Amino acid sequence: MELIEKSALERIQIEMKEYKKKKYLDIRTYYRSDEGEWKPTKKGVTIPPEALEDLIEAVNKIIKKEEE
Repeated sequence: MELIEKSALERIQIEMKEYKKKKYLDIRTYYRSDEGEWKPTKKGVTIPPEALEDLIEAVNKIIKKEEE
């Protein structure tokens, strides 16, 4: 699992998960509850493993455009 801190109360959690024997990449916003536990929100996306190269390529294109 990888974490990207958005604020003291929110973070983006990136991890491989499995559902009905199928793996996928889950990129989801989590929030810190009043009890201090991290809980998932509906804000997120799941990506099948066969689309990961497309995701990486798209992110790299965006980064390249921003650097120009």
